[in-house]
Amino acid sequence: MDDEVEVTTLYEEWLSAHRTHVAHDGQKALTVLDRRGEDIDVVLLDRKMPTLSGSKVLERIHAQAYDCRVAMITAVAPDYDIIDMSFDEHITKPVDGDTIRRTVEALYSRAQYAETLTHYYSLVSTHANLLAEHSYDDLQENDEFVSLETEIESVRRSLDSSLEVDDHREFQHVLREIQ
Repeated sequence: MDDEVEVTTLYEEWLSAHRTHVAHDGQKALTVLDRRGEDIDVVLLDRKMPTLSGSKVLERIHAQAYDCRVAMITAVAPDYDIIDMSFDEHITKPVDGDTIRRTVEALYSRAQYAETLTHYYSLVSTHANLLAEHSYDDLQENDEFVSLETEIESVRRSLDSSLEVDDHREFQHVLREIQ
């Protein structure tokens, strides 16, 4: 979502492996989200757009509880005002295709990781509740409990392999997704 047609054309080229939706002003961005919100995982949002600023669009994204990650992409250098903005990533223009692709993939991975982690927590909570009420030996004789343990292990392995958190900043993003 950018007011410059050339920029959105480049984004579409760089992200040709993904389904994209384009808007060139803030109001149209909200229209796209209203119509396609459930299909949108990542939003690339220009901060300075006509009709409604990227900051206002971001506020509406959160107010409407759209389930998407947002990268604020702007020619404006970051300043203290970004502290109150709840975006997932901030990128200062100019940007290149590799940066855009990596950002989209990272944001998508974070979303998937958070969803999987929430599922894992639910499974582990169920497991703990059963252990609080029954002996482990008794539970081991129940096929559903054995299946639960198998699923917990499978999801745990998936979490371990699905996201490499190799720096402090990425770790903070993952923790924010979980909350």
